Amino acid sequence: MSKIARLLLITTLLGIFISACGSAPAPVDPTELTHIRLPMGYIPNIQFAPYYVAVEKGYFTEAGIELEFDYSFETDGVALVGAGQLPFSVVSGEQVPMARAQGLPVVYVAAWYKDYPVSVVAKTETGITSPANLAGKRVGLPGLFGANYIGFVALLHANGLNESDLTLNSIGFNQVEALATDQEEAIVGYTANEPIQLAAQGYDVNEIRVADYVSIASNGLLTSEKTIAENPELVRAMVAAFLRGVEDAAADPEGAYEISKKYIENLSEADEVVQKQILATSIEFWQLDNLGYSDPQAWENMNQLLAEMGLISEPIDIEAAYSNEYLP
Repeated sequence: MSKIARLLLITTLLGIFISACGSAPAPVDPTELTHIRLPMGYIPNIQFAPYYVAVEKGYFTEAGIELEFDYSFETDGVALVGAGQLPFSVVSGEQVPMARAQGLPVVYVAAWYKDYPVSVVAKTETGITSPANLAGKRVGLPGLFGANYIGFVALLHANGLNESDLTLNSIGFNQVEALATDQEEAIVGYTANEPIQLAAQGYDVNEIRVADYVSIASNGLLTSEKTIAENPELVRAMVAAFLRGVEDAAADPEGAYEISKKYIENLSEADEVVQKQILATSIEFWQLDNLGYSDPQAWENMNQLLAEMGLISEPIDIEAAYSNEYLP
């Protein structure tokens, strides 16, 4: 055998050996997967990239889970989880104490956002640069409900202001147009949405982030006491697969964006600069230093805030509302 032939043979055998050593684990039998319908609380969006990445890379499958995204607006994920009809839901932090105050045995088991992702936005010409500047101003937000409202009131309270110190208008999900056409002097919206959309349209805006003034529990993964009691390993597997997706999406935003095209209709035709900025801003808010960890003080702050707002009659046993026990 010639020297070249021997070299080719060795190279081929080495390639086979490496391939065998690095082969993927045997595929999971689809009949053994647990089907989970997950209410997302919103339409398909680049902000859900960690879930798309985790599905595409097989993390949920490896965890024995077949995940179905539920984008139905009419689906109240918190109520369905609390009633034991669904095992998990994506949720905003304020929903958890409010649900438990109504007797729903829900438990928040993984923090996704480390900070509350809500901002007040105003055109620079208004001179609104701090919460104190909001006194006497017209401020628009979708309504007196949900994360935008909770975040805004938290911002006011943290700065010694009350709703009566300004004019608060319910304008629906029309914040960008309302500010652009000067119907409102300031608007409240998601940090990874309205400020970016306005800047992309050429408006010079100032942004006041709630997270710069107060720490309150934010978006994460919800389950129930029933699911925890009956299938704690499913909870642990769900959390682990999701957090792998968070970690990967944050480490490789470009890859996450490409994967998301498969799950978000028309993302390929959307303004790529804007969508990638939304993703980058979202990544700023994810719990990257201590993945999935719920800050007890943030939950206590939320508990007290909701009681002060009258959204719960009195502070609840907040330690029963969240758990760090199921993190990887």
